[in-house]
Amino acid sequence: MDLRKKLGPLLDDPALGKARSASVIDVATGEPLYGRAAGTPMTPASTVKIATMAAALSALGPDHRIATTVTSTPDARRITLVGGGDATLGRAGLRALADDTARALRDRGVTKVEFRYDTSLYSGRREHPIGPNDNIAPVVALMADQGRLNTSRGGPAPRSGDPAGDAARFFAGLLRERGIRTSAPPEPGKPPKGSETVARTYSRPLSDLVERALTESDNDIAESLARQTAIAAREPASFEGAGRAVGAELKKLGLPVTGARFADGSGLNRQGRVSAALLTALLARAADPARPELRPVLTGLPVAGFNGTLRGRYADAGPAAGLIRAKTGTLTGVNALAGTVVDARGRLLAFAFMAGSTPAPGTAQKALDRLSAALVP
Repeated sequence: MDLRKKLGPLLDDPALGKARSASVIDVATGEPLYGRAAGTPMTPASTVKIATMAAALSALGPDHRIATTVTSTPDARRITLVGGGDATLGRAGLRALADDTARALRDRGVTKVEFRYDTSLYSGRREHPIGPNDNIAPVVALMADQGRLNTSRGGPAPRSGDPAGDAARFFAGLLRERGIRTSAPPEPGKPPKGSETVARTYSRPLSDLVERALTESDNDIAESLARQTAIAAREPASFEGAGRAVGAELKKLGLPVTGARFADGSGLNRQGRVSAALLTALLARAADPARPELRPVLTGLPVAGFNGTLRGRYADAGPAAGLIRAKTGTLTGVNALAGTVVDARGRLLAFAFMAGSTPAPGTAQKALDRLSAALVP
């Protein structure tokens, strides 16, 4: 297959705007099969989640779970709900935590407590640089249902301006239902010295969080896992600290990070920069038998025409549906696609196509679909 002849005209489609880059490699050998400006850093949009997820898996391992904890003073008169950064914590998890907390307090003969909640694990600004937005909640260490103000489980939704406070107030209500009164509405505060854990709930394993973040392009999980990577690297759990930690972790993996900038974990920040070559190298490293901990990066990629952000794509792209797995990236004027496909020779290929200054998202997405579909046998 002459990829230059096959992909070149498709990459020249005006729907892909003024700036384009491409990389296609043989995953098994790392051999570049096609490239155009492959090493040029461009705005990745949500394809940067591939980098965020690989860094988190490398730093923490696929079995890592994020804890949300309740502590109490030795006399059990003051409790603190401590956020650990679990962006998947929901009301069911808080109910289970309230069950355990109330049981522990009743066992001590306590039915009234002073209640605080602790979000100090994270530092820096809470609001994403794009400002209040239906695509992401304020980035805080404690939230329930991603701060959603409706019953949705994914996608854009109105968000609370104070997800930590909302979660704490909901938890206080759960305690009241279980016979534990609070002396006043919950306020922010760290656990006093000498506090001990009385209850704890955990997220699903990191491998599951990674798959969900990639399949649904979940921005809240992505920012959470970027900060978990920062904490593991002893960096501040902020946008800046997370960016440094992700870059450093990818460098440890031997990936080409020169010129890359990880401005956030989700790709909503237009200041982020990633090359097509880095994206394909990331996908190849995730397929490396020597790095099984990275495999969820591949298994979390949406399947063309079937699930996640590719559910409604590839209808006009020939037989590609079901054969391509890829992460999308979409901002106004920015479109990208990076993923894997098996070619006619049975080789697993990794591809990344990036476009900037695109005139319209719909036509750009179809052009990217045609590019990746051209790799299908």
